[in-house]
Amino acid sequence: MQLSDYNYELPSELIATRPPKNRGSSRLLFLKRQTGELQDSHYFNLADFLTAGDTIVLNDTRVIKARLRVKKDNGAEREIVLLEKHSFDNDWFRHRIMYRRKLNVGDKLTIGDAQLLVEEIEGDGLAIVRSTKDLLKIADEYGEVPLPPYMHRDATPMDIKRYQTLWAKDKGSVAAPTASLNMTNEILEKIKAKGVNVVYLTLHVGLGTFLPIRADRLEDHHMHKEYFNIPKETLCAIKNTKKAGKKVIAIGTTVARTLEYANKLIVQSECDVSGEADIFIYPGYEFKVIDGLLTNYHAPKSTVLMLTAAFAGWDKLLPAYQHAIKEKYNFFSYGDSMLIL
Repeated sequence: MQLSDYNYELPSELIATRPPKNRGSSRLLFLKRQTGELQDSHYFNLADFLTAGDTIVLNDTRVIKARLRVKKDNGAEREIVLLEKHSFDNDWFRHRIMYRRKLNVGDKLTIGDAQLLVEEIEGDGLAIVRSTKDLLKIADEYGEVPLPPYMHRDATPMDIKRYQTLWAKDKGSVAAPTASLNMTNEILEKIKAKGVNVVYLTLHVGLGTFLPIRADRLEDHHMHKEYFNIPKETLCAIKNTKKAGKKVIAIGTTVARTLEYANKLIVQSECDVSGEADIFIYPGYEFKVIDGLLTNYHAPKSTVLMLTAAFAGWDKLLPAYQHAIKEKYNFFSYGDSMLIL
């Protein structure tokens, strides 16, 4: 299976570089999975497509202000990005970073009243640093929202609020679960009023999720690991929904890959489950947990496009994307959404 098979032409003017004026006002394209039928709608109408007894699953991770501007001893500026939280790196005094331009072992980097020492250079633009101050606190004080590079702009105070879900809780992501960025409390209340269960899990989204696939054959690509936790309440809701013959709908690809990776744990466990998910879902994969997917529009040849194509079928997803382009939907993180059922 070739990466080049999963490509499409996207006019640059359809790439959303800023959020919609009002959260929840974005558009929604409904794709009927079995037939390929399309229906134009709006995100605030999401409840209309759900039925009582269904369960939607949301990601409650919180994006940290991971982009830091530091100075070397010689005054040279460097930009570094703290990477996502894992189960094995709760020590925020020593952490992995991504960096631009040259760094060497032993370099001392200053930001505010803190100093970072480069302890290891791992290659591929990654390094390990040790800090005199908790790096999460440094991020809160001096960091910037790590907007995707394609936006070609610095983060603003608006992004601190809008590149974050309303229910974001556990700090650890360096990219937002973007399918949820347009969700509002009013929309959630409409969903609950219809008898739909609303539950949560945590997956700390890493920058690697959005890195390009470098292998020509999809089978040769290996995903990075991301930490997840699924609470007992969510496990029970999923099991009961399945037993009742209703639908489990993942709000975003982060939720989808967490649930699919943890499929066996969901079936077997009676308590919270956690781990490091590294599942790469691409066409040919048989979904075991989710019955529906709400997701944004993804970049050509990306891992998240592969997952969406695997769920919808590329023969149905590509015409849906072409329709969205024709109707001038907005694409990527701050863009419009698609519901596939």
